[in-house]
Amino acid sequence: MKPESLNFFNQVYEVAKLIPYGRVTSYGAIANYLGASRSARMVGYAMNASHSMENIPAHRVVNRKGLLTGKHHFDGTNLMQQLLESEGIKVLENQIQNFETIFWNPSKEL
Repeated sequence: MKPESLNFFNQVYEVAKLIPYGRVTSYGAIANYLGASRSARMVGYAMNASHSMENIPAHRVVNRKGLLTGKHHFDGTNLMQQLLESEGIKVLENQIQNFETIFWNPSKEL
């Protein structure tokens, strides 16, 4: 992996650590906040690579429609959903319910 990719990944991790308990954000929202609006997929790659690290709440990052598109990168069949539900977030058929209400936008919150 290129050094600049690692630097970007670290920036993504720092933003992800700020997502409040019981809230979610999207790959695109993190990319926009970092000034890389066309890099939502790279944010996804960073989240996928974060599972061996501590204190990175990757389960709180979903796609722009509130779908748990990264769930297959978690150990266990429903771990991402279970982690979200343990924070009081309702998930139905891989879709976060009340997504607009619990969405955290780092560009507006930080």
